[in-house]
Amino acid sequence: MDHQLLQKYNVPGPRYTSYPTVPYWQSTPPTPERWSELVRDTFSITNQNQGISLYLHIPFCESLCTYCGCNTRITVNHKVERPYLEALLKEWQLYLAVFGDKKPVIRELHIGGGTPTFMSPEHLKELITRLLAGAEVHPQAEFSFEAHPGNTTDAHLEALYEVGFRRVSIGVQDFNPLVLEIINRHQTYEQVKHLTEKARELGYTSVNYDVVYGLPQQKVCSMTNTIFKVIQLRPDRIAFYSYAHVPWIKPGQRRFTEADLPDSMKKLAIYETCRGALEMAGYEDIGMDHFALKTDGLYRAFAEGRLHRNFMGYTDTQTALLVGLGTSAISDAWWGYAQNEKSVEAYYKRLEASELPFFRGHVHTREDLILRRHIQHLMCHFETRWTGASDVSEGFYAGLERLAEMEQDELVELQPYHLRVTEKGRNFVRNICMAFDARLWKEVPQTNLFSQII
Repeated sequence: MDHQLLQKYNVPGPRYTSYPTVPYWQSTPPTPERWSELVRDTFSITNQNQGISLYLHIPFCESLCTYCGCNTRITVNHKVERPYLEALLKEWQLYLAVFGDKKPVIRELHIGGGTPTFMSPEHLKELITRLLAGAEVHPQAEFSFEAHPGNTTDAHLEALYEVGFRRVSIGVQDFNPLVLEIINRHQTYEQVKHLTEKARELGYTSVNYDVVYGLPQQKVCSMTNTIFKVIQLRPDRIAFYSYAHVPWIKPGQRRFTEADLPDSMKKLAIYETCRGALEMAGYEDIGMDHFALKTDGLYRAFAEGRLHRNFMGYTDTQTALLVGLGTSAISDAWWGYAQNEKSVEAYYKRLEASELPFFRGHVHTREDLILRRHIQHLMCHFETRWTGASDVSEGFYAGLERLAEMEQDELVELQPYHLRVTEKGRNFVRNICMAFDARLWKEVPQTNLFSQII
């Protein structure tokens, strides 16, 4: 990567798991009646042919990983499992009531956190069994969960396999003990290796590793060693993403300072070296920070133009309706978003009143929907097209004008009714999407909202 381009475009920017991004949602959330209407309309239109996606957020962790930007609750008290399980199921019942008489068809289900495997295998199996009792499972359904190598047991893998899970995402982050110590991550290479081999022995068809570059104390040589170990274990897909240093949002990150982090040039060297090793080992770059073997479904979705991006990241399944259950979970009803209460106590209180427990949301304007589609295409396909008035807006044309300098830098190619991200521009796809972020340009943030691009 050109170092001058790096310095030029290494600015704070969103990761665009949604548009508009959460800080730019409207100040007043939709009413419960309006949100229910959006969900009901999307469900009635798409459930039969697409199905719906489900995300379950388990916030509990026994210890705080200091690099983490997720919504968590730190506790070693496992008595919290049962009431939280019942709360998730109660929230699901509220959505079933919104759906009406028709059973939802579950096309995709993902459990994230926090630490999903904080919960016992028995509780996780019960949760999924009871949740699916009020639904139909699509014949091509994809069920996945996030696994912490330090506490995921064979029993967890077996219990979730029995209720339909075939994908597991393992939080590797790094294999360097020095890095793991400073980020308070307690796990070993042997645990990751065993978890991977056991999952495959049971019949899991896709294993993902999350690996993070830019963490404190990381060096090119040590991170290269981590990537070589990753390659030896041969996961089907790898999320190799940049650490987001946002201590103003996550105080746990103040355990270390910017002086402990690799600077932008060192961080770039780590990324370029590791990316080269992954590509030489047969991993394909299929999207922002994501790599997959050609045998994996995520690569096939990219090659066939089916790749999708939502609040769960990249997925090979696209549904218009995503229902998020649990604290801080975000739902996407296509025409709008809603995010649940972040604290467990507030979440419980809303459910006790039989209320859908969201505290903020957004209803899309016509321009939001247009810009969302173009940003989605750029993130997933590295190109976007437009044909007529229904594909463009004032904000879209303004975005095209902002790309003039990027076109000169050979990051994009602009042709009639077609925008393509060049190979050189793929590392700057977040910058390219930012050009179309009309809400960000109307209200440029005066304080830190996002992490750096690189």
